[in-house]
Amino acid sequence: MRASKATRDESFSAFMAGAGPALLRTAWFLTGDTDRAQELTQAAFVKTYVVWHKIDHATALAYARRCLVNHKIDVWRATRHEVVADLTSSGFEHGTASHSWSRSESQSRDGAVATSDHRDDLVRRLSRLPEQQRKVVVLRYYADQSEASVAEALGITVGSVKSAASRGLAALRQHAEAETHPQPHDNSAITEGSLQ
Repeated sequence: MRASKATRDESFSAFMAGAGPALLRTAWFLTGDTDRAQELTQAAFVKTYVVWHKIDHATALAYARRCLVNHKIDVWRATRHEVVADLTSSGFEHGTASHSWSRSESQSRDGAVATSDHRDDLVRRLSRLPEQQRKVVVLRYYADQSEASVAEALGITVGSVKSAASRGLAALRQHAEAETHPQPHDNSAITEGSLQ
């Protein structure tokens, strides 16, 4: 019995080391807050560990991600309010976060800075989305989940996933376009008499 628990603990530790960064990124994209993301990730690990001896280890990341999303929903339901993170003070502005979340650790320094800048832009744009759209976009496109698995994780229909994804992506495109090509202010309404 002692050896099986040690083996279980070793395999779970290996799982945590491998899955931790991906779960933490997903949690951060869902919450927009470093502390809340870490708490959410820890809660997902605890729930996964409890059933570690029962679940298929090949699908453990999907199980942990589902625990993460479900816990986020439970916390949201309990508090019924959501605070949009101030990204400039959260340590994620201009890549100043203590976590290195770029997908390729072997990138050149210029490539890493560009990746960090792109990530910051994406995070800023995601924070502007309504919560449901943000969750769908993160799970569907960042976590690369199918529409059916996103629907199941969020407790909504596949049609709602498609709709939220479509609206979320359109809003992200609109935010990106507005940031890269700002519209000049229309001053034609100001007349000479109104300035006096």
